[in-house]
Amino acid sequence: MFLFSVAISFSQEVSEKKDVKVGLVLSGGGAKGLAHVAVLKVLEEAGIRVDYIGGTSMGAIVGALYASGYSASQLDSIVRKIDFNRILTDQTPRKSKPFYEKESGEKYALTLPIIYKKVGIPKAISEGQNVLNLLTKLTEHVGDITNFNELPIPFVCIATNLETGKQVILDKGFLPEAVKASGSFPTLLAPVEIDGKLLTDGGIVNNFPVDEVKAMGADIIIGVDIQSGLDKKENLDSAVKILNQIVGFQMYKTLESKYQNVDVLIKPDLTDYNVVSFDKVSEIMIEGDRSSREKFDQLKAIAKNQISHRSSIIKTNQIQKYHIKNISIEGNQNYTRAYILGKLNLKKQDTTSYNRLIESINNLFATGNFENIQYKMLDSNVLSLKVKEHRIANYLQLGAHFDDLYKTGILINSTSKHLLNKNDVLSADLILGDNIRYNFNYFIDNGFYTSFGIKSRYNSFNSNVNFDDANVNKINLVYEDFTNQIYFQTVFSRKFAIGIGGEHKHLKAFTETISSLDNTNITASRNKRLNFDNSDYLNLIAYLKLDTYNKKYFQKNGAFLDVDFRWFLSSSDYNNNFNSFSQLKGKAGFAHTFFNALTAHFNTEAGITIGENENRALDYNVGGYGENFINTFIPFYGYDFAELNANSFLKSGLTLRFEFLPKNYFSATANFARVGKDLFNKGKIFENTKTGYMLGYGLDTFLGPVEINYTWSPDHNLKYWYFNVGYWF
Repeated sequence: MFLFSVAISFSQEVSEKKDVKVGLVLSGGGAKGLAHVAVLKVLEEAGIRVDYIGGTSMGAIVGALYASGYSASQLDSIVRKIDFNRILTDQTPRKSKPFYEKESGEKYALTLPIIYKKVGIPKAISEGQNVLNLLTKLTEHVGDITNFNELPIPFVCIATNLETGKQVILDKGFLPEAVKASGSFPTLLAPVEIDGKLLTDGGIVNNFPVDEVKAMGADIIIGVDIQSGLDKKENLDSAVKILNQIVGFQMYKTLESKYQNVDVLIKPDLTDYNVVSFDKVSEIMIEGDRSSREKFDQLKAIAKNQISHRSSIIKTNQIQKYHIKNISIEGNQNYTRAYILGKLNLKKQDTTSYNRLIESINNLFATGNFENIQYKMLDSNVLSLKVKEHRIANYLQLGAHFDDLYKTGILINSTSKHLLNKNDVLSADLILGDNIRYNFNYFIDNGFYTSFGIKSRYNSFNSNVNFDDANVNKINLVYEDFTNQIYFQTVFSRKFAIGIGGEHKHLKAFTETISSLDNTNITASRNKRLNFDNSDYLNLIAYLKLDTYNKKYFQKNGAFLDVDFRWFLSSSDYNNNFNSFSQLKGKAGFAHTFFNALTAHFNTEAGITIGENENRALDYNVGGYGENFINTFIPFYGYDFAELNANSFLKSGLTLRFEFLPKNYFSATANFARVGKDLFNKGKIFENTKTGYMLGYGLDTFLGPVEINYTWSPDHNLKYWYFNVGYWF
């Protein structure tokens, strides 16, 4: 009877024992916030059951993932695998870019937005789409939860209203978006608009949300503060540190009062690190582990006062395959559904993997027309997209270049989007310098459907070229090209672009070095100019293009194909020698990198003339170094510019490029060519083959490639140096 009474008394004591609710507060601090993961591992080791989580900035990111069901060990594995530089800078693979952007957009060193007819500066380095993609992927298993109190661990995070300067408590909505808003560090990540409020990093107003977690129902608060206090003036030696200092003014005013409401304060010593020290993951975690173990006994005591402990780990595995029954799109105004679906390269009834879905989102984001793209796969196999279009549609873009042919050039570009029609882009280049030029492009991109474009350009240069007539070795050639095109284009699987159109071309090529050509009726005019050509042409054009190079310059992998057909239908015929003919020209390339440093880059190019062409200016002119040759001018190393001339050519080359330091390259090239009327030469295809070699050094800079190259050929005794700076245009 006595034992029975004791058992009843003990049972009542246990049932009456109050379960202690633990709230965890995680402060912001950029890369230093990785210490939170190490702290969580120690909390789990001590047996702590976390009942509520509140965080700001990086604390919000780590806290949201833990609240969604990840264990501390899982988070440790995740953060060690993340390429933070790629994530934070919105780097997307070049293959994701539209064909138009690859052709026309990769030549500007600086892009500035035009806001209310004034030139501005970008809001931040990154829009944060890669951050949103990562968070969406990691929280997919709780994607249908919009009330953060219903997460496996109730969660709240803090953001700052940029308009009012007041804090905004985020406890509902789309979890990845809320967390991204809380962590949008000024100038690094662009602010996020939620419910009509423009939100940025919560650390500006409340970097340690103790009161908010207390209000959720926590009995005991464990706080992890990773901030190191304000810096001394001698340490304020970078923009990031200065900005972090400014953000910290408000933060540290209230910090001591918040400490008073914390039962266990864990404060890692991270004074040697800053908000972008993502390359110091291990060191930061070691400090997080050390500082939390100093409080291990207190943590164990709290755990003993908790009746139950964390339940089994929630399944966080992402679904590997989706069958898309339908696609819903919300938020598009200036870009049609067909445009969006075309860039995604997704259709109804498609089966896709999660990784391919991310690639599709990157394809759409790479157009540069959207600030962010939210996506969810609903239970009914409906892909739900919520896009936010860029409010800025006008840009000023600048570039600079020098090479041996065009000399100095300053590029000024004006670009306007959805100006005349949905999905359109209008771009105008003006190139000032030794050779004034312009490019005009108008393109309506209709996605899956046929697109439409108009191009106009004026290009000119003058150069001393080798010449084999009139008993002279060299002439000064002045070359002018005025071309207008109208075309239609279709893209297949985002890889191949096929186009057809019409072209008007006015071509002028003349010299004042000589007065006549042998065996022709061509003689100098009254102004002492000998015109090789001064005619207008009407042409039919067609093309096929493929470009999967990972970079425009210094390619490491990928393939390239550009096949161009031009049928010269009629001409004003300045020299009275025109007969309708056509030209077929093609260029292919393949690059592959071994050991992440040595790249083998193979190129081949060929052109033939179908029919009779008596105009020397329209023959293929082979020789020289450059990336922006026009019409029938073809580079060939070891020979001077346009030194070889005929109505057909075939050339191939292999470049070995070694990256001995980041963005520093040594290269060696061997190229071979046949230039003549009969490429096959009655079966003797290697007879009279021209050979050239090149050695060079290249540096990949924000202005574009900087290169110095030395070329020679065993066919003659001449040697050539070539130097260029900046993107080619």
